[in-house]
Amino acid sequence: MSDHQLDLQDSINTYWTERAPSYDAYQQRPERRDLDVEVWGRAWSAALPAAPAEVLDVGTGSGHVARLLAGLGHRVTGIDLSPGMLEIATHHAEADAGPGRTPPRFLAGDAVDPDFPAGSFDAVVGRYLMWTLRDPDAAVKRWVRLLRPGGVVAMADSLWFTDGLGELYGERPEGHLPLADARSIDEVAAALTRGGLVDVVVTPLEEVLELDRIHGVAPGHDVQLQWMLSGRRPQAAS
Repeated sequence: MSDHQLDLQDSINTYWTERAPSYDAYQQRPERRDLDVEVWGRAWSAALPAAPAEVLDVGTGSGHVARLLAGLGHRVTGIDLSPGMLEIATHHAEADAGPGRTPPRFLAGDAVDPDFPAGSFDAVVGRYLMWTLRDPDAAVKRWVRLLRPGGVVAMADSLWFTDGLGELYGERPEGHLPLADARSIDEVAAALTRGGLVDVVVTPLEEVLELDRIHGVAPGHDVQLQWMLSGRRPQAAS
């Protein structure tokens, strides 16, 4: 990682650690929590192999997706570089533990360069992650390496900053966080293809959009369409 990339990643980690409590509180809103599990459960189930699968949740944040997938019967590992997010995710996992329940395990780890042996997982997932990757092409290539033949990458995201990222993470070096400035979801899909995935599919998440229209979105955000982007590792990938 270059000095510019290291400084930028440190800024990202600090931002999300500071925001972690409010971010998690929003996700845990009782009037929407069960609906989110139902709607997002359908979206993820459509994109992933049948349970139980070995799943890596990159940029897991407070563990929302990891916990949901564990509830669907998958064996999930979540990684993040934000200590604040990992603390909350670990707390939730402890509360989820019980007879017949296998909560996710949460580890410190870099979404761009996860430190696991090749062929460790059946799926790599992430939500609201692609735009904040310092090097999405390199990240996807490394995710493909972690997959078993035929394994799946599934990323849920949207076009959050069509008017520009601004100073969200402070001064951003030229050329870094390339997908933060994406004007079309096709730009995100192209990163999956360049990284080595095949059969890349972009699915609009209409049910999520309807939930957002009814219940609102996080402060500072607009109601807008989100997509599930998925592709698979070729059977003969090296």
